[in-house]
Amino acid sequence: MQNLSAPTIFLASSSPYRRGLLDRFLDHYEAVSANVDESNKQGLGPEELASHLARKKAEAVAINARNALIIGADQLAVLEDQVLGKPGGHQKAIEQLLAASGKTVTFLTAVCILDPIERTRYEHTDKTTVRFRRFDRRLAEAYLRHDEPYDCAGSFKIEGAGFVLFEAVNTDDPTALIGLPMMWVADRLLQLGYLLP
Repeated sequence: MQNLSAPTIFLASSSPYRRGLLDRFLDHYEAVSANVDESNKQGLGPEELASHLARKKAEAVAINARNALIIGADQLAVLEDQVLGKPGGHQKAIEQLLAASGKTVTFLTAVCILDPIERTRYEHTDKTTVRFRRFDRRLAEAYLRHDEPYDCAGSFKIEGAGFVLFEAVNTDDPTALIGLPMMWVADRLLQLGYLLP
């Protein structure tokens, strides 16, 4: 439930995973795809890049929704200082998973909230580390056939069967791995006057 005096909320993302998280406690919001260039032309480090992209997505949607509260987000998977993008297909996903076997991948989930009333920007980045068990190509292939996580950074879905690949997950907010650190988002929305169930 939302405070009727508070601005409409726009999620600057077409991600079904982020929408699923917001659906848990927001009855009314709009999801709008933020078409921005996600290349790293500035040569930013992974944490700076995640934050930069979340901000760009929020600002892109704000152009056509100036009186709305905008939530922009971006997630990067980082393995040994290399950013792993969304695989987009089976072969790239196999390569990513086998590269992660027995190693730790850091997931940076950045959020930018633009508040039109206070004309303020709030930003936060959650850092989650995932330690992958050692596994061979057979398990990677079986997992990919099951979840088909080709639209997910790092080539897995924690909300699917991705946990079969892990030994440990360390995080302050387990929802961050899905795509939005909801404890931070909920706290910020409460402070901005939204009534949450």
